[in-house]
Amino acid sequence: MDRSRFRLPFVLLAALAVLAGCTKEETVEPTPQDSGPRLILKFKFDSTQVRLNNLGQPVAVPPGHGAQSPVFNRMSAHYVEFAPSATTLLGDGDVVYMAPETSLGGDLAIDHDLCLEVAEGEAFVNVPLSDLSPGTYQWLRVSLSYQNYDIKLQAVGIPLEATLASFIGYNTYISSFLVKDSTVTVNDDKLQGFWAFEVHDIANPVETGQATGITVPNPLNATSPIPAGSCVVTGGFPVPLTVTGNETADVVVEVSLSTNKSFEWTELDGDNVFEPINGETVVDMGIRGMIPTVQ
Repeated sequence: MDRSRFRLPFVLLAALAVLAGCTKEETVEPTPQDSGPRLILKFKFDSTQVRLNNLGQPVAVPPGHGAQSPVFNRMSAHYVEFAPSATTLLGDGDVVYMAPETSLGGDLAIDHDLCLEVAEGEAFVNVPLSDLSPGTYQWLRVSLSYQNYDIKLQAVGIPLEATLASFIGYNTYISSFLVKDSTVTVNDDKLQGFWAFEVHDIANPVETGQATGITVPNPLNATSPIPAGSCVVTGGFPVPLTVTGNETADVVVEVSLSTNKSFEWTELDGDNVFEPINGETVVDMGIRGMIPTVQ
């Protein structure tokens, strides 16, 4: 199997099957453990938010590439840090969340089985507010580990939809995972960029492969860089978050992620339609920016 791109065998495209059903994966939000105020973070997926490059600068889709804004189903985060200033190095801020890691696959890796997958508006962090030290924070850093979304494509003139599951953390141990209706078994570590691709409505096997590029916006690259191969996205609060330690109400932060043309491929015929059967290959599937806002 050529794992460098998605494949849709022609013989299978002629036989569109009736979708057997859709099993919705239930997500259980973290349960508060005490009666004090909580620090709660929730994702928002915004296809109209500014599209950024790795340096946090606005960027258009380059010539020769196509792109679309996927419809997000679920997202996981591995690490959350609040940074007081632009010169705060990664790890020197206040880390309030870190997902479990494991060495089952040989190297240290994110344990996908224990990661919380959430939809838009669901809490991916819910911890006592006392876990965040009193102070003023201008920046938020979130290491994203997994994303699941729907895209549109075309093959031999037939418009299709597909679900893409991709692992964008530095290294992830995966036993198995659900793409849409199909389960993929791995039982190994996978480096950043591993994906699985399931086409809707046709009897086509799930394809897997490895992406060559993941955009990770960091507008603080000059003063506070992130390690290569990580997916620690950095975003500034429009109004800095100040914690006094005397709060009586929950602090809720909406973490808005830019999905603006975040699924990008080589475009061969200029129609901006993803056609993998014609040799168009994925070049990037990274989030295109982050804006945290206190609600």
